[in-house]
Amino acid sequence: MIKPYLMFNRECEEAFKFYIEAFGGELIAMQKYSEIPSSPDFPVEESDKDLVLYSQLRLTEDGVIMGSDSNRELNDSDKVVLSVELNSVEQARKAWNTLKEEGSIHMELHETFFAKLHGSLKDKFGVSWMFTVN
Repeated sequence: MIKPYLMFNRECEEAFKFYIEAFGGELIAMQKYSEIPSSPDFPVEESDKDLVLYSQLRLTEDGVIMGSDSNRELNDSDKVVLSVELNSVEQARKAWNTLKEEGSIHMELHETFFAKLHGSLKDKFGVSWMFTVN
């Protein structure tokens, strides 16, 4: 499944409220950084605990967007990511290894508390991708 994923500079919650107002959409989920299980691999600064880690908004009957706040400053061109949810670790690794050639990795593909694998990169054409294997 492919969904548009919007990245924000500390304004995701405000933006999603704005989109709800515009579309009359339904907020399906919103998780904050404060809800992350404590881990030395992913420390959360006190000033970041109120930021959005993950959100999902139904804009239309079958149209969903996802989003979160970034812990790095983003240019406008970095704010839209294609989120690819795959069922197979092998399929994810194959696509990941192909797209990372001549690209740049934002977050290495690895196991997380919410997925078998998760990572993000920008391919050689400047398109940003987020991979998740549930």
